[in-house]
Amino acid sequence: MPGQDRKSLAIVPVIHNGNVAYLYAFQVDQSAAAALTNLALVAVTVTTSLLIIMGFSVPAAIASRRIRERWQAEDKIRYLAMHDSLTGLPNRLQFRYHLEQAVARAKRHDTKIAVFGLDLDRFKNVNDTLGHATGDALLEEVSARLVETLRDSDIVGRMGGDEFAVVAENITVPEDAMTLAQRVCDALSAPYMVNGHEITTSASVGIALGPIANQPVEILMKNADLALYRAKQDGRNTFRFFEPAMDAALQRRRRLEHDLRNAIRKNQLYLDYQPQFGLSEGQLTGYEALVRWWHPTEGEIPPSTFVPIAEETGLIVPLGEWILKTACTYALGWPSDTKLAVNLSPAQFKTQDVFELVRRMLVETGLEPERLELEITESTILQNTDKVIDTLSRLDQLGVSIAMDDFGTGYSSLSYLTRFPVKKIKIDRSFIDTLGTNPQTSAIVSSIVGLGQSLHVTITAEGVETEGQAAMLKRWGCDQVQGYYFGRPEAEVPANPLEDEPLDRNVA
Repeated sequence: MPGQDRKSLAIVPVIHNGNVAYLYAFQVDQSAAAALTNLALVAVTVTTSLLIIMGFSVPAAIASRRIRERWQAEDKIRYLAMHDSLTGLPNRLQFRYHLEQAVARAKRHDTKIAVFGLDLDRFKNVNDTLGHATGDALLEEVSARLVETLRDSDIVGRMGGDEFAVVAENITVPEDAMTLAQRVCDALSAPYMVNGHEITTSASVGIALGPIANQPVEILMKNADLALYRAKQDGRNTFRFFEPAMDAALQRRRRLEHDLRNAIRKNQLYLDYQPQFGLSEGQLTGYEALVRWWHPTEGEIPPSTFVPIAEETGLIVPLGEWILKTACTYALGWPSDTKLAVNLSPAQFKTQDVFELVRRMLVETGLEPERLELEITESTILQNTDKVIDTLSRLDQLGVSIAMDDFGTGYSSLSYLTRFPVKKIKIDRSFIDTLGTNPQTSAIVSSIVGLGQSLHVTITAEGVETEGQAAMLKRWGCDQVQGYYFGRPEAEVPANPLEDEPLDRNVA
């Protein structure tokens, strides 16, 4: 692509007594370097011919070959130092140089540039299912499409893996960058035919506009990455512009990640236990363990904030183990017929042997398997069906109960209920909130209750906060309920819960 290889940066070390004494940096015009190499080779050829005429044929031929090999090797080294070996695009080092030059020109002419950070959506799935050779071939196809789609004046580089970057000059208004980004998304989302496989993927794009006064070019790259992260959060196959609030959100997230590591290490987390009741007699049946975090400066951090951080960073492994062990140990002080429910994250199934974790915690704490209920979401089932089925089946054989949490909010098929050893379905509180005021919601809830009765599984309604909601659920035949109307989550469970519960749980 014209404009793709104008100049590059060359680093030359000076060695003294076996150590690097100095580093010299040169801006190298690669086309000029190539021309210089060709000129030198012509000179060598002419000189060799003269030597042969003068009778020095063998030495001349050897010298000529060695000189040619050295010049060609050095030319190849210069190229590889500045280009990605797979795609031939500028690598991170050369792209940064092009970006610096673009920023300088924009400042000089008082114009704008746009920096794109982009990567392929779910590229890891291609490598995992079709192999790295197919993944590499796909990256080559993506590179070719980017070169064809972008303007002659734009520079595209490969940053590594499936990450690419673009610097686009002569941006008059943000709409110019939007148009270009949409063109990139459209081009990269069209199907590929790679190594006999038809592959459909897409790209997410983050856009940062510059130049930024008194800021290095690294800030533009960072801003583009932040916008890329937002694009992926917002559904992928789209683009987003950088906004200053993104940087503040990232800084807070990094602080929370650091503080969460310390909280796990220093035992600063705690568990609340929310009671669950049977609707027929209003009897206590068990408690659900809910993890809590009281931050020393920010106060209560909701699980919806810190659990996703734990899942993304791998902290879910030590966090999940702590929750399970702490809850099982605490439940030993309850009556023997009181069950304990603990949530499992989908990330735990990806990063560790869940069956071995549960078995080990039961052995270490001494809790009977029949008293433990593990709650999973529909997203857990979707991620790796065969592996999850095997794990849950082994847990079922161990005596542990499996509950489907947040039922109705995911995308799984009802056929999963016949394939998985599910003993309980928990209706998500979003359906209970409008119970009695929304006919569609009432129809859905009554249908789920009927489904549970047909499948002979326990149905539990979450978020029950009024007597009216409880009465409707009881009339339909719902088995269990939990929510503020029956009991709030508490850090301490009474020594004899059946005697100490203050409210009348009988619902007409």
